[in-house]
Amino acid sequence: MPTTDLWTFALACYARPGVESACLELQAQGADVCLLLCGAWLEVRGSASDPVRLGQLRAIATPWQQHLQSLRQLRQQWRAAAQQDAALHRLREQLKSLELQGERVLLERLERCSDTWPTSAQQAHWLEALLPVDSESSRAALAVLRDAARRTQLELRGA
Repeated sequence: MPTTDLWTFALACYARPGVESACLELQAQGADVCLLLCGAWLEVRGSASDPVRLGQLRAIATPWQQHLQSLRQLRQQWRAAAQQDAALHRLREQLKSLELQGERVLLERLERCSDTWPTSAQQAHWLEALLPVDSESSRAALAVLRDAARRTQLELRGA
């Protein structure tokens, strides 16, 4: 059966219970959510993690995340004021849409980089390698993401 593309996988996985809060917690600790979703996708596909591949993904993601962070910060700055100003609320929603479009472009680029990497039945360990801080809370959040990724892959494959 063909492999699910990263964007479809990311949307379905992120929509699972607990994943959004787990990803936001990891983001607050310095993690890149797009890289984490890509890592989860690579894990369920069985693509082996190695420092060279990790470096390739980070080289793609880092400049994009700097741009996306600017949009995210502005959107967050407008949160309170947008509740009182309809025009600002519409602009904030447009920022949110641009941020999501940027994340989609980033995920598509990460997929193009990694889609041809060989897969195997061996356990791949991407998520720990993408974790900026190893703590009890980050490991718990990764467990939520990893479980959701496995369930998402099974669901998308029709199992």
